[in-house]
Amino acid sequence: MIRSAAALALMVAAPLALAQAPPRLEPLPDVPPPPPGVQDIQPDEPRVRIAPDVESVEEVREGGRVVMYKVTPRGGVPYYLVDTTGNGNWARRDALDDGVRAPMWRIFSY
Repeated sequence: MIRSAAALALMVAAPLALAQAPPRLEPLPDVPPPPPGVQDIQPDEPRVRIAPDVESVEEVREGGRVVMYKVTPRGGVPYYLVDTTGNGNWARRDALDDGVRAPMWRIFSY
């Protein structure tokens, strides 16, 4: 019963779908060139993709160059993108403190 109803609906809908004329499409005009003096990306700016669920991004510059980003996701713990070598290789750190400590023990006391 269900198969015959589906076949009947297909037989009725198929000629209607084929009978529709396609819309007349017109080509889009060419994209105008940008105004003089405008560049898409500054040469000293790194290309970093930040996920869209990010609440805020703070950048730290040193000598006009971005060396660190602090990324705060919505409802999450902030993390840092750090360029440790200066060649654009970004490393993610969950905290700026790397956890290295000099061992300190009391050797002698009075």
